[in-house]
Amino acid sequence: MHSALLVAGGLAALLAGAELLIGGGRGLATWLGISPMVIGLTVVSLGTSVPELAVGIDAARKGSPDLAVGNIVGTNLVNILFILGLSALIVPVLFARRTLVFDLPVMTAAALLLFLLALDGILGRWDGILLLVGGAAYTWALLRLSRRDQADAAAATPPDGPVTVPRARAPLKHVVGLVVGLAVIVLGAELLVDGAVDAATSLGVSEAVIGLTVVAIGTSAPELVTTVLSTLRGERDIAIGNLLGSSIYNIAFVLGLTVVVAPHGVPVADEVLSADLVLLVVTALGALPVFLSGSRINRVEGALFVVTYAGYLTWLVVARA
Repeated sequence: MHSALLVAGGLAALLAGAELLIGGGRGLATWLGISPMVIGLTVVSLGTSVPELAVGIDAARKGSPDLAVGNIVGTNLVNILFILGLSALIVPVLFARRTLVFDLPVMTAAALLLFLLALDGILGRWDGILLLVGGAAYTWALLRLSRRDQADAAAATPPDGPVTVPRARAPLKHVVGLVVGLAVIVLGAELLVDGAVDAATSLGVSEAVIGLTVVAIGTSAPELVTTVLSTLRGERDIAIGNLLGSSIYNIAFVLGLTVVVAPHGVPVADEVLSADLVLLVVTALGALPVFLSGSRINRVEGALFVVTYAGYLTWLVVARA
């Protein structure tokens, strides 16, 4: 009962904190004049990845590395299979050309890189640094492409004479939302990790399975809420950018930073390496033809994604719990 209360309280705090963080980040990004897709790929995806970062660092600090790795792998499977599939079930997902030739290949490359680095059974500090450098390079390239796209759009727009629009002051509430949201997320991560470890110990379930299921689904709640709400509001660029960016940053920044701060690196359990990481790579590679066929995911393909995740979750609970 105590573990359940900790997990429930942690999930609630993560969700509430992420809402504050995302709202503040979106407001500041809009004030800065960043496009919706870039908002989703950077500010919103980084904001929704903060729960995973808080959980990962807290788990590594408390000597529960299986929970940290399982959380990242499980969260990315939730993002790609369940949340993206559910979004396509609501409204078919259309991809812009730049997303097809840049963001999707980077997401696949991140999954492959993680698998290769984990083959020796441990993610060391230099592995973490490599992931962080890759995340920084992706962000730099993304912002550079965004500036080029904006310049091309401005050049294609007929001039109507100089128009000066004074920029409003950045609302203080957005800054407060970022700070308060981050604090609530850190508290939620503390509660969630404590509850998950207690539950795993009392039930005899491995921390890796807890990370792949309860913690992964819980820390994916911000992505789920953001994607569904953005889809229903017609803000698909933010929704899709959020999922792709979050999947990339989870591996590059979240796991990279977790590995760097861990005292002795982060070991990767054999069962995670031989099953869950393989599934993540297969999912990333297998989804590419779906993404490229007609530059969209239709409702049937979305349903297939959701059913695949449901089958994987069932296998986890039956075979490994």
